[in-house]
Amino acid sequence: MRFRAGILVVASGVALGPGTANPQGPILPKHSLTPGVFNYAVKASTIDTTICKSGWTATIRPAPSYTNALKVQQMQQYGETGSPSDYEEDHFIPLELGGAPKNPKNLWPEPHSQSKITDPLETKLKRQVCKGTLTLKKARDAIRTFKFTNG
Repeated sequence: MRFRAGILVVASGVALGPGTANPQGPILPKHSLTPGVFNYAVKASTIDTTICKSGWTATIRPAPSYTNALKVQQMQQYGETGSPSDYEEDHFIPLELGGAPKNPKNLWPEPHSQSKITDPLETKLKRQVCKGTLTLKKARDAIRTFKFTNG
């Protein structure tokens, strides 16, 4: 992993973009609470019928009633005292890369200011996987490295 012109480049060679502009620094996922969990239906051999199929994530995304309740609980675990409306319950391993939809170990309270950076990155990585220019494993490794480092 190295930095180049404000861009994090991981061992896979994927440029991940700049960190957040939060003066206190980003809120980082805690490995003990949010290590990331995979959806075992998604593997290299199934990406054409799962993550690369248009609309697939909508079929597995948990209901807001579930994620909103979990967000409040996890904000307490993370020591976050802001308004829940300033956070989204983020999939650490994104659904777009085969993250487990409802497992609390794959969800964490991410400030919207950080999700504006990570969401486009998640989409970019998924597109690379679906084009065959990046393996699913390398994409997952890249997003995991980025989130543990940048939130």
